[in-house]
Amino acid sequence: MHPTTTAAPPSPSPPPPPPLTQTLDFINHLLSLLLLSSLTVKSFIGRWQSLRSKLILLKSSLSEISDSPHWSENPLLQDLLPNLVSSLHKTHSLSQQCQNDPSSYTGGKLLMQSDIDMSSASLSAHLHDIDLLLKSGVLRQSNAIVLSQPGPGSGKEELGFFIRDLFARLQIGGIEFKKKALDSLLQLLKEDDKAAILVAKEGDMRYLIHLLDSNHHPSVREQAAVAVSVLASSSDSSRKCVFEEGGLGPLLRLLESGSLYLKDKAAIAVEAITADPENAWAISAYGGIPVLIEACRSGSPVTQTHSVGAVRNVAATDEIRVPLADEGIVPVLVQLLVSGTSSAQEKAANCLWILASAGEDFRVSILHEGGLQSLLQLLQESSNPDTLEHVLRAIYALSRLSSTLKILSSSTSFLLQLADVIKNGTIVIQQISASILCNLSISDFQKRSISSCMGSLVKMMESSKPVGLQESSAQALISLLSVRSNRKEIVRDEKSVLRLVQMLDPKNELVCKKFPVSVISAIVSGGSHGCRKKLISAGAYSYLQKLAEVDVAGARKALQRLTGNRLKNIFSRTWKE
Repeated sequence: MHPTTTAAPPSPSPPPPPPLTQTLDFINHLLSLLLLSSLTVKSFIGRWQSLRSKLILLKSSLSEISDSPHWSENPLLQDLLPNLVSSLHKTHSLSQQCQNDPSSYTGGKLLMQSDIDMSSASLSAHLHDIDLLLKSGVLRQSNAIVLSQPGPGSGKEELGFFIRDLFARLQIGGIEFKKKALDSLLQLLKEDDKAAILVAKEGDMRYLIHLLDSNHHPSVREQAAVAVSVLASSSDSSRKCVFEEGGLGPLLRLLESGSLYLKDKAAIAVEAITADPENAWAISAYGGIPVLIEACRSGSPVTQTHSVGAVRNVAATDEIRVPLADEGIVPVLVQLLVSGTSSAQEKAANCLWILASAGEDFRVSILHEGGLQSLLQLLQESSNPDTLEHVLRAIYALSRLSSTLKILSSSTSFLLQLADVIKNGTIVIQQISASILCNLSISDFQKRSISSCMGSLVKMMESSKPVGLQESSAQALISLLSVRSNRKEIVRDEKSVLRLVQMLDPKNELVCKKFPVSVISAIVSGGSHGCRKKLISAGAYSYLQKLAEVDVAGARKALQRLTGNRLKNIFSRTWKE
């Protein structure tokens, strides 16, 4: 037979914690004992005087807590008060030891000094937490609404209380309190576009940024990074608050050495912060230039896209452009034109335009790194208007180099692409394209091949904005009209002829008259009778007469060309007779 075994009795469950009111009474009792013993210590009297002042502050703060109507309902105190009991017990034990001669310390005098200092620091931390709890106002509210998401249409007062309660839990509570508080913060920021402004005002942004440090729990750190990223991107006031509370430095550290997820969030925030020109200088001060460039070179697609956006933002600052070039930004930008996301390509092209516009050294460097070829390739491949605009701006800036002009002038594919965007692009793209075309030295064959854009150039001349559009479109058109077949082609376009003649009308105040006058003069410069006849029949003659009478530049010459010098010949023949 097997011996009979007796089951072990179940272990007793731990007793429930005492009510908070009982814990608070016990704390007040301990404080009274400590305040008395601190007056009778015989060792380290100076340190105990400092400790005594903190004990007095604690007693006053605890009295304020007990006067609050809903203090016993607050779950934060269920952790805070027992921890305070533990700290006060240790402090009381130290006070008893200091009643005796210092030579009796078994651990030595230095160890006792260290223990007292640690106890003092612990009391300071408790004071900070209690002060934070009192200032938040949450002890004066019923716990029924604590951490309950305010509904739509909630007033600023209710939202403000919710945010203060949330940040109190974030700073005082343990890991779970912190995670729940951050969940609530992120939910609020997600559901209410205007919440970021109130969070920046009512919350402790400095502490939220402090949670980005590597010594915090990874999940808390990730949630904090998302919150900071959203706040930096949501409004001017919340972005300013993140920057002024020292957020840029920790964000750059995350961008340099954080996980892929943290790098993505940090890059979004850094781009948002540097969008304010007043903040751009700080990138260099925090040593962030090489960090940004490396993020552009080797980061995830999200990190690359937002890091190159931050580079674009700071490249507008004179003092930062040279360090950017020295750290090797140009080849990285050129590579992003080829391999980056569509958004990264747009920002890289924008940045190259900024650099190319800043000086010849930058233009030479971009050309040397193959930037022009990559820009031309992107011009053919992209259909995004913003990307095309930045690409064309960069090409225009590079065209200040004679070597660039030579390459562009010899590329028929580029000229055809230019003609296409003049016909189909936005008004800004049309203007940039016309400006590039003005600068090129192209053959008659090439001019004939892109003649289809002449009607668009004429139409562009009707617009008074943007500034310079009329001049660039007129100059580009005059360049194409140096070819006889193009002159004949444009007068066959009745809409273009009508537009040009209407622009000559002195009553049309939107158009500067010298531009249509110069185009008319270019059309009739070859002496084609057919061209003159169509312009005269459309009414150009009478308008040019009026403009000549008021001495508009070029009007007399255009009038003479339009009439085929007929008046001059009549006067000459009459004099001879």
